[in-house]
Amino acid sequence: MMREMLRFYIDGKWVDPVTPKTLEVINPATEEVCGHISIGSAADVDLAVSAAKRAFEQYSQTSRDDRIALLQSILDEFAKRHDEIAEAIMEEMGAPWGLAKEAQAASGPMHIKAALRTLKTYEFEETNRTTLVVKEPIGVCGLITPWNWPMNQVAVKVAPALAAGCTMVLKPSEIAPFDAMIFAEILDAAGVPAGVFNLVNGDGPGVGTALSQHPGIDMMSFTGSTRAGVAVAQNAAPTVKRIAQELGGKSANILLDDADFEKAVKSGAGDCFENTGQSCDAPTRMLVPKDRVEEAAAIAASVAAATIVGDPRDESTEVGPLVSELQWNKVQGLIQKGIDEGATLAAGGTGRPEGIDKGYFARPTVFANVSNDMTIAREEIFGPVLSIIPYEDDDDAVRIANDTPYGLSGYVSSSNLERARKVAARLRTGMVHINGAYADSASPFGGYKQSGNGREWGAHGMDEYLEVKSIYGYDIKN
Repeated sequence: MMREMLRFYIDGKWVDPVTPKTLEVINPATEEVCGHISIGSAADVDLAVSAAKRAFEQYSQTSRDDRIALLQSILDEFAKRHDEIAEAIMEEMGAPWGLAKEAQAASGPMHIKAALRTLKTYEFEETNRTTLVVKEPIGVCGLITPWNWPMNQVAVKVAPALAAGCTMVLKPSEIAPFDAMIFAEILDAAGVPAGVFNLVNGDGPGVGTALSQHPGIDMMSFTGSTRAGVAVAQNAAPTVKRIAQELGGKSANILLDDADFEKAVKSGAGDCFENTGQSCDAPTRMLVPKDRVEEAAAIAASVAAATIVGDPRDESTEVGPLVSELQWNKVQGLIQKGIDEGATLAAGGTGRPEGIDKGYFARPTVFANVSNDMTIAREEIFGPVLSIIPYEDDDDAVRIANDTPYGLSGYVSSSNLERARKVAARLRTGMVHINGAYADSASPFGGYKQSGNGREWGAHGMDEYLEVKSIYGYDIKN
């Protein structure tokens, strides 16, 4: 299917860009053009921000019940187009059909439902002696989302912003834009008032910078690389707007010596390769006792060898392509760097998997005997590459895990829950998974250090879109 989606959604209407400029969207599995979008400019951002500012005056005053009804309407409309969104994600960023349908597209309603649950019980007011403390919508929000989990990141920003009473301008990734445009059609069909949600496609230097710098934007929510997050913060600083960022990661997966080793290694390797390794919280550094490195490498290598890489449309495919030629080249360079720096290549390596001669496919790769100062242990590869790092004891494992500029997620496996809890408590990360526990959409998602600031998901995610006001003398009681 060739998708021609050349308009922007501004003030409740699909409109042409101020200055026509198109961009090809590439299907990474075929390297062929699968559609076109328009690339916007500061002029388009101005129109969208003006619409959002006008809409804020009325939408910010809507009741909790009004917003609950609106979110429920969005859920109902989303259900009608769930598979269409999955199809778009599969085409634009290469997620295998099962992942696209059951995880990528399904993350949209998951976050809308989470925002609904939060909204129903959220305390917008509290009384402190004679003072009323209220939480009010912050205003017009600029939302910039990435290509790796496109619908996930759109929904996790748009849903709590709507629940809080904010209006917004979304810039989805220009690499994977189609699912967000279908989402805009869903919001329109659901009756989101004109100007409350606006979408302008574009690149970072153009639309992203214009949003971050715009004096009419009250807060920026950005998900992407740490490098780009720094640019957003710098551009936003002169207008002193709030910044919420979910950035890179290099998460450690600590296998303690009493863990169910085969289960933990298989699970950890599989989680690393999922989504072709293109997840910010992927467990890319596997820390194992030094006398069990060869054992771990053999198990992880068997997982890599058994992982089916191929056409996303084939239902047996487990890992699709990397998102772009640029990303493929980056991953290939880092795999070669691991070889050059002396890590033991236990599985995979450079080049495409055997039998594949087209598409941005990479080989699931396992390195053993990695030291934490190697490039593959320091940099976020964003590909299906696992680094196995030896450690001496629990203290050494914690030291290595924390020896990174990132602090998004961590993983600990042990047959002793109390021991795992103690290790988890020492990790300088925004999240820790004990014994393979899944993330919880009601609990905060975000990181320490250069993995960002602010939180998404649940009540903490709602907080990002609210200002706090004290009204003194509200109650005359003593």
